[in-house]
Amino acid sequence: MSERPTKTSSHLIGGFVGGLSSAITLQPLDLLKTRLQQSKDITLWSAIKQADGIRSLWRGTLTSAIRTSIGSALYLSSLNMMRTALASNKKSGPILSKSSRLPQLSMYENLLAGAVARGMVGYITMPVTVLKVRYESTLYKYTSIREATRDIYSKEGIRGFFRGFGPTCMRDAPYSGLYVLLYEKSKVLIPKILPEAMIQHDSTGSFTTYTSTTINALSAISSASLATAVTAPFDTIKTRMQLEPSKFTSFSKTLLLIVKQENAMQLFSGLSMRLSRKALSAGIAWGIYEELVKRFM
Repeated sequence: MSERPTKTSSHLIGGFVGGLSSAITLQPLDLLKTRLQQSKDITLWSAIKQADGIRSLWRGTLTSAIRTSIGSALYLSSLNMMRTALASNKKSGPILSKSSRLPQLSMYENLLAGAVARGMVGYITMPVTVLKVRYESTLYKYTSIREATRDIYSKEGIRGFFRGFGPTCMRDAPYSGLYVLLYEKSKVLIPKILPEAMIQHDSTGSFTTYTSTTINALSAISSASLATAVTAPFDTIKTRMQLEPSKFTSFSKTLLLIVKQENAMQLFSGLSMRLSRKALSAGIAWGIYEELVKRFM
């Protein structure tokens, strides 16, 4: 007999809290990543020196927090609805792991659900993404969201708020599909390789909160790391198109300009920052999300 379905609100709240926590905590890594990608002449050390004090490393936190918290809530709730619908069509119902209450699907179903959910939510949150990137860059000196919004609209119109959606979608959809696939596989594999001392069970035979959180966080970190490395070039292209739309007008042109005028390795600029941020963000967000979903059930 399958478990009763979770309420949509639990996934909304879990995604929102997890996304908000990771966005605020890890904003300095996101800011440094953006600055590394904006020019081939910027190094990590020079990007750090450009910061006017520790507090300035959190520049753009408001837009980042809005995008990540709302985006995470919408993404995880829509992802759960898709996966629950797919699982309900199976005769045996969803199979649940000891560390999770989320429905378990085939590799292809996880890949498809993750990609579609991320693509839809990415489009909805695109205007906030553009504002976030420009706040983090040194190319713009916006002092408020209102000022940034007016400037983008006056110079580029509505299209300016969706600048770079193509490479963003080409980055996020494959990333999310790979992430969900690897995450679900990791939750099965990691308990088998963890030391027995770390595997604790409660009176019902399920994993304790400590064990479940450890497994889910480690699964999220490892999955996010691999998916991030694979999709890194799309992130660099997206950032360039959003920062200098008059120069980088399309995906193909941006790709050619970076490769010809700089070098192919520049496509992976900022990877260390993005890798650190994505891995830690996934560990925090999904660890919180999974446990909150259990408590709401």
